[in-house]
Amino acid sequence: MNNILHDIQVSLTDKEVELLFVDSKKMQEINLEQRGIDKTTDVLSFPLLEVEGMPLGSIVINSELAKEKADELGHKQNDEEALLFIHGMLHLLGYDHEVDGGQMREKEREIIEKFFLPKSLILRSS
Repeated sequence: MNNILHDIQVSLTDKEVELLFVDSKKMQEINLEQRGIDKTTDVLSFPLLEVEGMPLGSIVINSELAKEKADELGHKQNDEEALLFIHGMLHLLGYDHEVDGGQMREKEREIIEKFFLPKSLILRSS
């Protein structure tokens, strides 16, 4: 895990997190197998049960889509991957932007500003 991803992780939790980078084809397979959705996506997160000593969960990032989005928006792929990691981490921590009335969006904004990152997916759509 690169330094910024580690720094983001430890700023949010003291639990371990599994992080996987995959291509679009593998992400589509995972999305179909785990969620029944037959298309690729940029990030998925899979929380584990709250058990002492267990990791918080897994985050899967589509490195191909991260590169495409970074190129489109004119920032670095590492920055886009950090934005996706933040998004996945917040989902692991129980946030859900589809139903939470803005709490995830606000927490994401706070972390992005703390780490001097470009606007994220969720902030770009607000």
